[in-house]
Amino acid sequence: MTDESRPRRRMTAAARRSQLIDIARAVFAERGYDAATIEEIAARAEVSKPVVYEHFGGKEGIYAVVVDREMEMLLDLFSRAMLENRSKSRVEQIALSLLTYVEERADGFRILTRGSSAQHPEGGYSTLLNDLVGQVEVNLEGEFDRRGFDPTLAPLYAQALVGMVAMTAQWWLESRSLSKEFVAAHVVNLCWYGLTGLKDNPVAIEPSSIGLTDGDTAP
Repeated sequence: MTDESRPRRRMTAAARRSQLIDIARAVFAERGYDAATIEEIAARAEVSKPVVYEHFGGKEGIYAVVVDREMEMLLDLFSRAMLENRSKSRVEQIALSLLTYVEERADGFRILTRGSSAQHPEGGYSTLLNDLVGQVEVNLEGEFDRRGFDPTLAPLYAQALVGMVAMTAQWWLESRSLSKEFVAAHVVNLCWYGLTGLKDNPVAIEPSSIGLTDGDTAP
């Protein structure tokens, strides 16, 4: 019996669902939510459109499952990184865990960073980063208190630290000339050694030094 004439093995419902999620992740990453179609997802899975509708109800349903799965996976990596006992180790593991996720699940990262659909506004990278900012903020409050700094500034620094790691990860997604370990080490070098040399009352920048002068006009 040739491969063409051999009956195709029927997938279990769980296996089919998993297959469709993996294919949909690739399609959404390539096309974006608006341009992706159930037709293409079904064609790549070699099933009819009703099979996809049966499992997920439509494009929005399968998109929501893809986003939720990616967010859970990345948030789990962040949560484990926050279990490190030493503050520097936490920063190291946060940076490395995000870069590892980018390396191993580039499709998922592209979906999260591209933005959510209008019907699923709560999903996406910004929501996940806000969760991480909250965790980092709690840790920084304790760190600031121990160092004699104002703990009410922890939210500002948490945003800055997470933003630094997040933007670097987006850059690294398209520029892989450096290893993730090398990139993480340099992110931590800036984050950590900047923190250890932190001044408790930095001098504010004078607006006139960066703003428009009287003779300038806005573009």
